[in-house]
Amino acid sequence: MKLLLRTCIFVQSLFVLTGSYRILGVCPMTSHSHFTLEFRLLKALADRGHEVVSINSHPQKEKIKNFRDVSVKEIEKSVSEFIAEIFDFPKMPYIWQLLRMVDYRRVVTTATFKNKHVQDLMKSNETFDLVIMHHFVNDAMVIFAHKFKCPLIILAPGPVTPFNNFMFANPTPSSYVANVLTSYGSEMNFWERLDNTFKNILAELVVHYRYLPSQDAILKDAFSDSPPLSSIIYNASLMLVVTNPSLDDPVPLQPNIKEIGGYHILPPKPLPKDLQEFMDNSTEGVVFFSMGSNIKSSDFSVKARNAVLNAFSKIPQKVLWKYEEDLTERPANVKIISWLPQNDILAHNNTKVFISHGGLLGTLEAIHYGVPILGVPVFWDQERNINSVVKKGFGLKLMYNNLEEKAFEESLKEILNNPKYMKNAKKQSKILHDQPMKPMDEAIFWCEYVIRHQGAPHLRSKALDLYWYQLYSLDIFVFVFASVFGIYAILKLFIKYIVKNNIHIYEKKNK
Repeated sequence: MKLLLRTCIFVQSLFVLTGSYRILGVCPMTSHSHFTLEFRLLKALADRGHEVVSINSHPQKEKIKNFRDVSVKEIEKSVSEFIAEIFDFPKMPYIWQLLRMVDYRRVVTTATFKNKHVQDLMKSNETFDLVIMHHFVNDAMVIFAHKFKCPLIILAPGPVTPFNNFMFANPTPSSYVANVLTSYGSEMNFWERLDNTFKNILAELVVHYRYLPSQDAILKDAFSDSPPLSSIIYNASLMLVVTNPSLDDPVPLQPNIKEIGGYHILPPKPLPKDLQEFMDNSTEGVVFFSMGSNIKSSDFSVKARNAVLNAFSKIPQKVLWKYEEDLTERPANVKIISWLPQNDILAHNNTKVFISHGGLLGTLEAIHYGVPILGVPVFWDQERNINSVVKKGFGLKLMYNNLEEKAFEESLKEILNNPKYMKNAKKQSKILHDQPMKPMDEAIFWCEYVIRHQGAPHLRSKALDLYWYQLYSLDIFVFVFASVFGIYAILKLFIKYIVKNNIHIYEKKNK
């Protein structure tokens, strides 16, 4: 029976993939985690036999079949100023965070367009069947789909936001859809809803009056013959969002917005021999500590580092810490390594807790393998992710800027000693796994679907064709108000006339 099922799936895949497509990936991201999201999808498409060209700043060291890099690696130098202030983001006012993000992506977009390899590609006679654009405040890059006259898929590295919702006319009621730069969930009290509404309005103003004009100017400067950004930005066929009900609250999504959270997770590989022995021999379990690719544990303050080490010395479990420098004075149960295969360690049965900054990829990986999380968020969506973890009962939160030994020790021991956290982590893992098809298979399906249906215009919301006052039915309200007021005015005049006339008749009779 299994052999028959595999044969049917194989035959079906041959039927669907009658020919290879040419796909252009656009992902000029300095962040390795952002790049990973697009690369995993493009690599899977290349493995399917499609010919993939990828504009990115992380060119592959070894050649990959059906995969070609268009390197824009030098953009990393142009954004060093912004990377240096990454830890200051939580201290900034909301409006300043928005404006700095716009400035940061303006620099990246400009550097990408000026890159010689990109210029050569734009001048070439190459053809593509699809463009997959990693969307992170870089809307001018929709020009690639316009240039090559092919459908466009947006890959959003997280939930829907004010920066991408408008492209699909996706509804986002402020009453229960939290702004991505807040730490709120869908259950907000009055003051949180008020704050969320204000921030959503502010974001809309920044998007339409600062961000999009800035991107339009960049586009015109790089490609003088390009059409206005406003005439091509709404042509995206589909958006893939990296969300999943195991982590994210339900929100309204248009038919051409698909959730594929967890698609980046690969089957675990065997660990290096020394790590495998360390994990296998840790009979009490292992605490895995990693702050991701953008944040270094070695940048912790001396106070925070000592607080963490002292807490580790008081638990029987072994600790595996991604630490980027030497750390000679540490407890005997702590092992430090500058780089660790996160996915493969989380997959090990002896991993009991994942101490993390709450990045999207690592959080989804922990859910995938059913590992509780002690979150230490730093900026952007990290606190929101960890708040969701806490709400769903498989983790706790400590703030990065205020790591105290007592709180760290108590939180860590609470997760290690209270079975409810592991139980809830396994529950969320089941939710993530219980889908009709694997997230990567779904992502590939929709990419090929858009190509097969020439952009899938039947999924496009007609709301995109309405004026803003039509979208919010303001013309209807004005008409109804004017009609009611008009009827009221006419009735008032009519009654006034009748009353006046009757009084006049009455007075005339009494004379």
